[in-house]
This record gives sequence, structure tokens and C-alpha cells, in this order.
Amino acid sequence: MAINLSKGQKVSLNKGVKLALVGLGWDTNRYSGFYGNLQDPSGAVTHTGDSLAGGSGGDDETLFIDFTKVPADVEKIAITVTIYEAQERRQNFGQVSNAYVRVARRSGEQDTVGIEELRYDLGEEFSIETALVVCEIYRSGGDWKFNAVGAGYQGGLYALCKNYGVNV
Repeated sequence: MAINLSKGQKVSLNKGVKLALVGLGWDTNRYSGFYGNLQDPSGAVTHTGDSLAGGSGGDDETLFIDFTKVPADVEKIAITVTIYEAQERRQNFGQVSNAYVRVARRSGEQDTVGIEELRYDLGEEFSIETALVVCEIYRSGGDWKFNAVGAGYQGGLYALCKNYGVNV
């Protein structure tokens, strides 16, 4: 049975989880596009592709994480979403409802569904935000933990990158 989390709640991931699926879902009234890379250089994190419409009844975006491949110097994996060209399209996360993130344990490389371990429903309305930090998966004492963040930013990708100290 999956653990349902509240904003700000932190839990340890099961120590037996080596392969994880991070699924994001939402319902939306408007189109949003995807940009960026689908895999990090180490091969530890892979994005399976963009959902252009949301509202599929399941995960709209899926990331696979292989914790055995995460480089030793990586301490945090932030799960974030932005709206591409939000200002030009007059879009924000206030147009999104039923947003969630879930972490599922995968039994192997071919498992694309997994068994849900935890779930965080972003019950808040983000009426002006165009970027979100949904959650963070971070190392603590050699274990991986999950932090239900749910923080929104105005300014899209630029504002999000600035929050993490990344220059764009």
C-alpha cells in the first residue's frame, strides 16, 4: 500500500529500491510542450517523453531512475515542471488540476509500471506560477529520501534555474 504524503513531508525510500519510476500526472485545459534532454549523461535518469495534453487517467510524464547509476557526487534529484513559452501562450499552473507525483518500485529494466510506494497530491492552486518544484529525492546518510516540496515560481525555467543556482 502506497504512502500518501503532505506538502513538506519527508520519508525514506525503501532501501530495496534500486530501480524507480517517478510518475507525474495532471489534467489541463491547454496544450503545453516539452523541451530539454530525455536522459542525463550517466544514464541514471531517463524521461520517457512528453505528454502534450495531460488528463490521460494515468501518469502523463514518467521518469525512470536507476539509483545504482547515480554518480556519487549527486546528492539531489529535483523533479520539476515548467510550461514552455508560458508567457506567450498565457498559461500558468492555475490551469492544471489533479496534479500528483508518485514513486513506484520497478522489478527490473522492462517494468514500466512498478508498484506504487508513495504518492504526493499537489492540492494547491498555482494561479500565477509557470514553474514548479514537485519533489526532491535526496541522499541522506547513504539512503535515498523523498521530500514533497510543491513550490511554485513565476518566471518559468529561468526562475527555477535561479532557485537551484544554475545559470541560463
